[in-house]
Amino acid sequence: MSGYTLVELEPAEVQARLARGEIVLVDVREDNEIAAERIAGALALPLSRFDPAALPQGDVSKIVLSCGGGKRSALAVAKAQAAGVKVSTHLRGGIAAWKAAGLPTER
Repeated sequence: MSGYTLVELEPAEVQARLARGEIVLVDVREDNEIAAERIAGALALPLSRFDPAALPQGDVSKIVLSCGGGKRSALAVAKAQAAGVKVSTHLRGGIAAWKAAGLPTER
């Protein structure tokens, strides 16, 4: 899946945009991971059953994907683009980077 466009946002930027309502954060981790800990306000769309058509409709430039460490969200971006959905943005380093930056999660 090479040749796709990937835009990486740092945790602080994702948090600021989320707080302003400028983005929709979509977590592609699995249900058990999301149940254990999540970023408040993130929608769940696990990679194991990821369907780009199930992403929120409207301005896809507002969609930011996230996962545990950044790999699965990058894969989800590639899958979306392969299906013709122009999602390109993910949280660099996933929830691990979010927590390392001292940002809050829900349990």
